[in-house]
Amino acid sequence: MSWLVELIDAEQVDVLLVAGDVFDTSAPSNRAQELYYRFLYQVANSACRHVVITAGNHDSPSFLNAPREVLRFLNVHVVGNASASPGDEVLVLHDPEGKPELVVCAVPYLRDRDIRQAEAGETISDKERKLVEGIREHYRQVVEEAERIRARLDRPVPIVAMGHLFTAGGKTVEGDGVRDLYVGSLAYVGADVFPASIDYLALGHLHLPQRVGGLETMRYSGSPLPIGFGEAAQEKSVCQVVFSGTRPVVTEIPVPRFQELVSIKGDWNTIAARLDELRSHGSDAWLEITYEGDEIVGDLRERLDETVEGTGLEILRVQNNRVLQQAMMNFKCIETLDDLEDTDVFRRCLEAHEVPEVQRMELLQAYQEVVASLDDDDPNAE
Repeated sequence: MSWLVELIDAEQVDVLLVAGDVFDTSAPSNRAQELYYRFLYQVANSACRHVVITAGNHDSPSFLNAPREVLRFLNVHVVGNASASPGDEVLVLHDPEGKPELVVCAVPYLRDRDIRQAEAGETISDKERKLVEGIREHYRQVVEEAERIRARLDRPVPIVAMGHLFTAGGKTVEGDGVRDLYVGSLAYVGADVFPASIDYLALGHLHLPQRVGGLETMRYSGSPLPIGFGEAAQEKSVCQVVFSGTRPVVTEIPVPRFQELVSIKGDWNTIAARLDELRSHGSDAWLEITYEGDEIVGDLRERLDETVEGTGLEILRVQNNRVLQQAMMNFKCIETLDDLEDTDVFRRCLEAHEVPEVQRMELLQAYQEVVASLDDDDPNAE
């Protein structure tokens, strides 16, 4: 975040857009909140005149919205949840002389209840169709309001739209933590969902930097930091958009790698040699180690801790595949709740109670929706 503030000053950035997933959880720690508010204060004292923040599916809408009236004095604009009035999601940003310079359609993550009315007996395909059409209609209304506002201005001003969703063809990486947005439905949307009058579309949710449908003006900036070891080798970036009138020119600016992540796989000799190499270079990497040797090493963790003792290396995850395979052969199957997803446990319950196969899909979908509702922060709930 310090690097980003320095970049904003160096490039004289006027507006910073954050398209969701400010936090990883709806109840962020005090430390995470401290970093967030300190960053906003630093940006407010930089070259940047405006910050626009929309909620993602990881965020609590009510938590983000709570301080927005105070943050507005820092020209930080927060939209935590969808509104019944399209104008609530349209922001007109002004230059130092007070003239309008940008119209932002600040569309947050659209929750199921925001865009679809559930009906008894609807199929999964019905649900998917309603979700996509609901997203399309929401963007149509918000962008039409933005167009009406722009038509009243005395000069051409670009319209930028934000969003937090999954577009068709979007790329992910195994283990990146990207959660399904809608339970029981893929709900991928195509580029045709977004009105043609949008001059630039800034999207969040997917961690890989990528274009939508190959279009330069529809992009995911991606996560600025690797979220897991599967992203360790990715080139992270932020998108810089420069407008000439309403025409955008987009540049990807690489984000430095602040914390090295290393995944090591192999037998003990391979792992030990790689650790020695890292230690000789003075590395302070975070490590994921997977043992795949033929020899059973019951004290793998102890060996690893001794090898990295006194170094800057930190082992975050160890997986001993050989011990696991041996245990599986000896005991057929050893599992703990840590090894299972909540839906796996529910499926086992359905099997144990001999629920007919024809009923299981509907029950599983209902169960997933209940679980999702527990994390789905409703600002109107009592």
